Amino acid sequence: MDIYRHPVFDMACQQFDLVADRLQMSTADRVLLKAPKRALTVAVPVRMDDGSTQVYSGYRVQHHLTLGPTKGGVRYHPDVTLGEVAALAMWMSWKCALTGLPYGGAKGGVAVDPRKLSHHELERLTRRYTQELVGFIGPQLDIPAPDLGTNEQTMAWMMDTFSVHAGHSVPGVVTGKPVGIGGSLGRREATGRGVAYLAGRAMDTLNLTASGATAVIQGYGNVGAVAAQSLVRQGLRIIAVSDANGGVYNPRGLDMRQLDAWVAEHRTVAGFPEAEPIGGEVMLLLPCDVLVPAALERQITGANAGKLRCRIVAEGANGPTTPEADAILNERGDVVVIPDILCNAGGVVVSYFEWVQDLQSFFWTEGEVMDRLFRILENSFGQTLALSRKENIPLRLAAMTLGIQRVWEAKKIRGLFP
Repeated sequence: MDIYRHPVFDMACQQFDLVADRLQMSTADRVLLKAPKRALTVAVPVRMDDGSTQVYSGYRVQHHLTLGPTKGGVRYHPDVTLGEVAALAMWMSWKCALTGLPYGGAKGGVAVDPRKLSHHELERLTRRYTQELVGFIGPQLDIPAPDLGTNEQTMAWMMDTFSVHAGHSVPGVVTGKPVGIGGSLGRREATGRGVAYLAGRAMDTLNLTASGATAVIQGYGNVGAVAAQSLVRQGLRIIAVSDANGGVYNPRGLDMRQLDAWVAEHRTVAGFPEAEPIGGEVMLLLPCDVLVPAALERQITGANAGKLRCRIVAEGANGPTTPEADAILNERGDVVVIPDILCNAGGVVVSYFEWVQDLQSFFWTEGEVMDRLFRILENSFGQTLALSRKENIPLRLAAMTLGIQRVWEAKKIRGLFP
């Protein structure tokens, strides 16, 4: 698997190997479960507004097809690589299995900074990338969704491009679309609401009361912002938030309405006048009850894990905590880590709901969507917590054991095609 060599993919493999060792998995089965089923690398030429042509690198990885079609986001970011995408696809496999969804994991992306492209350039990029994926994606094959740097509009362009090729409307080819063209109510908020819900459940296990508790949010994008709003509704104070341009801190608590108004106008939290600026690394080490890393991978490392002063780490991002950091936090024993494959699963769960609604052409109310979401998250949290307590293992190892074991068992039942 040398083509996937990347620090994030190595990290995903390390996590897998811990579970495989614990389950006494054979070498052959490890290779079958770990290796991505399919990977596609494409050139994405785009006509820019000034008449020039830029060529970007695009990727899509399908990790396994054992339980059904694959599912996973599309990210636009300068650092997107095949190895990173493969790692995210692997984590999505365990996430879907943990929450009982009939999917394998997938992920895609384009190595581009979307902030440097105009609206029309983004549309041309998205449509060309989608065209390259025709035959590789579809409602019964692989269903993309929004991720870092993409949104509802991106999914609308992807759906339209695929539908033009099909000759008819195919809303089920992507999820995270606008509601007006087959999207689901509650999809945009699902990941952040799920993060906040599970943070609250972790607080319950520690007998922490929400009233007067504090939270720090690293990454004030869609997930971080919605998680912050949901935590405030539970009674917590948000004392610091950050985005790619900087962070802001107020020990008395940030006024979230004023902050959201500032972000709507300035497109960043940086410079918010009702707080003092703070660096991202310092912000992670602030004393708080709940720390929500909702930005990029590998933010909590062996260098800073021993300095964290939170009670709960609620992983809104994928892979924010390295294996070295996990070992330190497990040794400390005073920080509960809600692992990413559980904590941020709300997005893929409601994406599944959207897919089901599209296939049936029958749509649910937001209340029905949220009720079903919290039932699934509660069940997955309960199973993970029970295994963690029974085996005296960290929540991450418990969650990944449940997810990996279910995929492993399904592969054994289906057998190996000659």
